[in-house]
Amino acid sequence: MIATCGSARRSLARAFAAPDAGPVLLFVEGAAGLGKTHLLRELAELPGTPDVARLWWRCGADGGRPEPAEGEVWREPTLLLVDDVHRADEDELRRLRRVLAAMEPGSAAAVTYRPEELPVPGMPLGGSAMTYPFRLTVLGDRLAPWDEDRVRRAAAEVLGESCTAEAVSALRERTGGVPRAVVDLLAMLREQRPAFTGTAAEVAAAGVPARLAELVLSRTYAVSPAHRPLVWAAAVLDGPAARDELIAVSGLGAVPGSDALLRALESAALAELGEGRYGFAVPLAADAVRDTVPGPVRQDLHRRAAGVLSRRQPVPWAAVGAHHRAAGEYRGWLRAVEKAAESAAASGRHQEAITLLERTLATPGIPPQARARLAPLLARNAVTGLRSDQTVEVLEQIVRDADLPPAVRGELRLDLGLMLSNQMGRFAEGWRVLEVAAAELREVRSVLAARAMAALVTPYWPGASLDVHRGWLIKAAAAADDSGDDAMRTAVLANHVGLAMSWADPEAWDLVERLPVQSTDPACARQAARGLCNAADSAVWLGFYRRVDGLLTEGRELATRSGAPYTEHSASGTRLLQEWWTGQWLGLAKRCEDFVADTADMPFLASDAYVVRGLLAVAQGDWGEARAWLSQRGTFGTENLPVPLGATAAGAVIRLTLARQEVADAAEQARAAWTVVADKGVWPWAAELAPWAVEALARAGDTATAHSMVRDFAQGLGDADAPAARAALTWSRAVLAESEALAEGRPDRLPKAAETYRKAAAAYAELPRPYSQALTTECAARCELAADAEGAAEGGAGESGAGGAGEGRTGPAAPAGPESSPDPATTASAVAELESCAQHFTDLGAVWDATRARALLRTRQPARKGRPPGRPSHSDQLSPREAEVAQLASSGLTNREIAATLHLSPRTVEQHIAGAMRKTGALSRRDLTHRL
Repeated sequence: MIATCGSARRSLARAFAAPDAGPVLLFVEGAAGLGKTHLLRELAELPGTPDVARLWWRCGADGGRPEPAEGEVWREPTLLLVDDVHRADEDELRRLRRVLAAMEPGSAAAVTYRPEELPVPGMPLGGSAMTYPFRLTVLGDRLAPWDEDRVRRAAAEVLGESCTAEAVSALRERTGGVPRAVVDLLAMLREQRPAFTGTAAEVAAAGVPARLAELVLSRTYAVSPAHRPLVWAAAVLDGPAARDELIAVSGLGAVPGSDALLRALESAALAELGEGRYGFAVPLAADAVRDTVPGPVRQDLHRRAAGVLSRRQPVPWAAVGAHHRAAGEYRGWLRAVEKAAESAAASGRHQEAITLLERTLATPGIPPQARARLAPLLARNAVTGLRSDQTVEVLEQIVRDADLPPAVRGELRLDLGLMLSNQMGRFAEGWRVLEVAAAELREVRSVLAARAMAALVTPYWPGASLDVHRGWLIKAAAAADDSGDDAMRTAVLANHVGLAMSWADPEAWDLVERLPVQSTDPACARQAARGLCNAADSAVWLGFYRRVDGLLTEGRELATRSGAPYTEHSASGTRLLQEWWTGQWLGLAKRCEDFVADTADMPFLASDAYVVRGLLAVAQGDWGEARAWLSQRGTFGTENLPVPLGATAAGAVIRLTLARQEVADAAEQARAAWTVVADKGVWPWAAELAPWAVEALARAGDTATAHSMVRDFAQGLGDADAPAARAALTWSRAVLAESEALAEGRPDRLPKAAETYRKAAAAYAELPRPYSQALTTECAARCELAADAEGAAEGGAGESGAGGAGEGRTGPAAPAGPESSPDPATTASAVAELESCAQHFTDLGAVWDATRARALLRTRQPARKGRPPGRPSHSDQLSPREAEVAQLASSGLTNREIAATLHLSPRTVEQHIAGAMRKTGALSRRDLTHRL
């Protein structure tokens, strides 16, 4: 599993290239496990040398030697492969030197050895200097450990899908890249039960391969008992260490310790890993040696190691703590853990602090005083950073501890509530916990009480109404002022920004300007960054897309500078929403999927990405994927989504349900989703739900509730500056007007609905929102065409509104009213609008919408002049209709759904799919994706 050095191949090949070429001797140096024997096997297969004799000489193992008789030489081309020359005794070395000196032209030799085991360092052929013939070319090669890429390739061969980047990095670190150790450890991981999943912890827990353990222990116990503690000290320190550190941990004293280090190097028990740094050549070997040290001795070594490492600068507190614990010094362990977590948090390494604190607090028997110090530290890091689920479990256990001081318990409950709400999406639980925390802290710590109250100002959670959040804002502002803490005032201001922006308070933008973005206090800066990102998120929902870029850029830079990774990640979700609505769809699906993968440990943080990916799947006609993404792929309940995001996902699901002609289900979904928004009372958040909900109820015949929705939406908005919601309100009114005209058999009223759709389209164009603009423009054109007397007589005027969510529904063929006589100019204009919409959908990548628009065009466009009668022949080429049907079928739509989209019968769809599969050679509907 090691590649031969190209220079070695070429050098040996030259020895056999010509009859008069001089002999070549190649020395190959490599520590144990680097693949010297494997290299010789590869050299034995040297290409282009079929007539060369191969002779093996395994030193210290073979009885006879491939040596010519006295005074003779090899008369034929020979490749001598000498393995492990460090094992040879003086008699064997003398014979080998004689053989090498007698090599004639046309011969070559490769000699391997372990440099750490040579009797005389630097002299592989023994202490007696060899006299090399003048004609002999002597070369050297040194084998090196594998780099990470080579370890990755070896791991991929053995572990397959479990070969993660984390596992590869751990393998490289634990084995030092030594091939034999890598291969043996991979074999152990392959046989591991339960099956290896690719974590670094599993690599660390796998143990030491038997071959490596035997080698390092044989070398360790070759050192005299008086000197052995220095090797033990290296095993306890478990990493490169200076001479003085090793001597101090061993307890041997300066002179005996220096002598012990020399003896350990001579026996190859230890190696020089860098200038003045010593340890094991294979880091994993330390585990094998440490396990053989007697318990009392090992504890003493750990105690001295803690003292030695505490004198390093900077102090590696986590390692110091681990040594204190191994020495049985639990107070020192907990103090070191606290210092390690504080140090990691100060430098922005929150996840490192979280992992250390979680592991420590999960240990049974931690004294209450220590828990009271460490638990708040864990909670603060978890709220700021990207925590694991175990943090919540640990904190839930700790807050039940009756021995905790009330102030500490209140602080922990506060952070637990924040994590349940912000990181876990468990809003109902988080809200209850925060209310209790606010009450507990009110009397003991005003700063933290203000923080709990400020959290209850945040309006995104389902449940509490806008008025409830306003009430908490008044309490939080008063508590923050009483505390006199600038960071707390900024935290309340940041949440005030989010609340005011959500319902389009006229003072909201002034509040944004008050955020102390220039503060040199990191705590204030973190809160200001959060306020800017809150403003950016609200601006997206309101429709101020041009202002989002500046807010996000400044907010993310400030979050990075002040160490707020949670804020950074939430800003990434806001960016995905902005890209969806502004039509920046190129590569958007991949960006969503990457974000979901990056936040796999905390899926709620990626909820924006899940919804945007689902919306893309709807537009692309991949309805199976759409349902999965919109439901967050089961990572958590969609009922826990933030209200605006939940309303958006509900609108998309209602649209899908209508497209499948499941009108009653769509109406029920609409009522449930509308109740959530209405209870919250933040009416701009109804924008992505309203048009689809109104259509569902109107088509279900519940026009009274549909009218009520539109009326409540309008009253709730009032005169708020919310461009996206105002466009959606106009769209909803158009849907209602179209649905009533069709239900009452009055196509003469459809032009009025078309006019309202165009107003909505103009509003979306101003934002800009190209997809919504194209949907509403399509609706306007459809209404104009449906008002055409000929179109009404043919029964094509009854297709549903709201961007074609209910494709395929046909109303009664109503007679044209007095205003419905055909107008060629109006029809031509509507056709032109539809053609433009189809192109815009295509440009965006909205396959389903483009197909639907083209299908409607074909029902309205006159036959082209000059075309011969009858259908055109497409022989082995897909017809346009077959291509459309095949595209939708490969996306996962059923025949009935395709028929509804294209205004065809299911039987016709079935025939088109059969034709497409026959012409493309597809074996299944899904195979059409690859054949098209």
